[in-house]
Amino acid sequence: MKHKFSTLLTLVIFISIASMQTARAWGMTGHRVIAEIAERHLTKKTKKNIQGIIGNQKLAYWSNWADFIKSDPDPKLNQTGSWHFVNTNSNLTFQQFSYELLQSPENNLYKAYLRIKDHAKNSLSTSLLEKQHELYYIIHLFADAHQPMHVSRESDLGGNKIDVMFFGRKTNIHRVWDSDLVENEKYSFTEYADVLDIHDMNVYKKYRDCTFEEMLFQSHELANKIYKDVENNTNLSYNYIYDYKYIMEDCLLKAGIRLAMHLNEIYGR
Repeated sequence: MKHKFSTLLTLVIFISIASMQTARAWGMTGHRVIAEIAERHLTKKTKKNIQGIIGNQKLAYWSNWADFIKSDPDPKLNQTGSWHFVNTNSNLTFQQFSYELLQSPENNLYKAYLRIKDHAKNSLSTSLLEKQHELYYIIHLFADAHQPMHVSRESDLGGNKIDVMFFGRKTNIHRVWDSDLVENEKYSFTEYADVLDIHDMNVYKKYRDCTFEEMLFQSHELANKIYKDVENNTNLSYNYIYDYKYIMEDCLLKAGIRLAMHLNEIYGR
């Protein structure tokens, strides 16, 4: 009996940890979609320089590394959870939002990403492993910046505390945006990249024409809308898909195109 209880307790703990971990970023598919789109828009020089860091492996392969290493025994790796989100008050103007970003803690998404980007751009790392880790963080954190519930409120843990039903299944609004909306479409990550990345350069130029702060503010504004809607309806199904499918897909596409822009800036020199 004692052995059975121990086994059951271990299983419950494992499931709880897995549930917490999968609720922290775009799901695995979403991150891979963004990385795949980005890779298709890299310059030849950028591709060559990135190949010098990760060989022939695809960016999509490493796009979820920054989530996986939160379980690494090395405290330098497993204490990076706060890098994946930034908390602000709701319904801010851009000026108010920018001020809160500047006043925010050092180890959040905004400041961690800019710090890592600057380090990589100025070639401050000496070892190949450090350069690899920088690239993996850049790919992942930039994608997180385009998941609206990662630029949201601290009080409800970015929507993790807001329970909803999604097609009759209990979940929370954070997880709906992490993975449920993406997985509902039943695409592989390459298929999703194919159907999203179809526009000409004039469309993508509009996506690129903004700062990192402005990108985060767009996520902040979308988070405000998501919060307002979920106050009125927690039973999400076809109507929610109708309202948010194309908005979610635009987030994925923008993230991929903009990630390519940043990678070209960092590694294309």
